[in-house]
Amino acid sequence: MTEPHDKQAPATPEELRRHVEETRRELGQTIGDLSDKVDVKARAQEKAHDVRQQAAAKAEALKTKAAVVAHQVQDAAHQVQDKVPDSVKGKAAQATGQAKSGAARATDLIHEKTPDEMREKAAMGAQVARNNRTLLLAAAVGGFVLWRALRRTRK
Repeated sequence: MTEPHDKQAPATPEELRRHVEETRRELGQTIGDLSDKVDVKARAQEKAHDVRQQAAAKAEALKTKAAVVAHQVQDAAHQVQDKVPDSVKGKAAQATGQAKSGAARATDLIHEKTPDEMREKAAMGAQVARNNRTLLLAAAVGGFVLWRALRRTRK
């Protein structure tokens, strides 16, 4: 941190002043460097900023990959649908109609049996979810990434 003293001391008052000024500048720089290292809050904020940027980049990459996979799945579904005979499509449409009808009856029954207070709370929860779609999507993507990472570490 300190340099050994020269064998010769500065001879003139001007040299002494220059030496003192240089020492002050070096000391000021050292103090500045040390204060930067000790400023935990600033370092934590920098780290948080870096982590946010990495998370945003990862989320963007996952979003792009998800779009590509969704497109591939859609293409595969169209290919399969083209190969399905019309008789099977008709039966599937009939089954879909029956499922929708059964779901409507179940919904009506649940609506009749569910207390008003519980329905109000469910409606408020649904509204909160609609208002925070981005946060929920980010949490879902984060959970998926964590799940995948944990799954890979177990193999």
